[in-house]
Amino acid sequence: MDNKELPNLERDERLMKLLSEVIDPELQIPITSMGLVYGAKLKKKTAFIIMTLTTVGCPLFHVIEHDIETTLLDSKELHITKVEIDLIFDPPWHTGMMSEEQQLEFGI
Repeated sequence: MDNKELPNLERDERLMKLLSEVIDPELQIPITSMGLVYGAKLKKKTAFIIMTLTTVGCPLFHVIEHDIETTLLDSKELHITKVEIDLIFDPPWHTGMMSEEQQLEFGI
């Protein structure tokens, strides 16, 4: 991800690649392109994800959470056995966190 707006947290490239397969159910674009994933690291066989949502109390979080867990746990390459998602809202998400490609697509 080339976005400079995201917090400076570790983003394991292997996890980010897998997370790019998780599609936001409302906008139908990858959660990584939306800038929702602030951090992603793998420690032993546990994936630790730090992310946000477009709004506090987003009713679709459970769908996104399920898709993240399914995608990561099904990865044959990384052998992940546990996924921990830390949902934070500081800094709050804004459209400037989207990838440049997505910003252009949405006319931002």
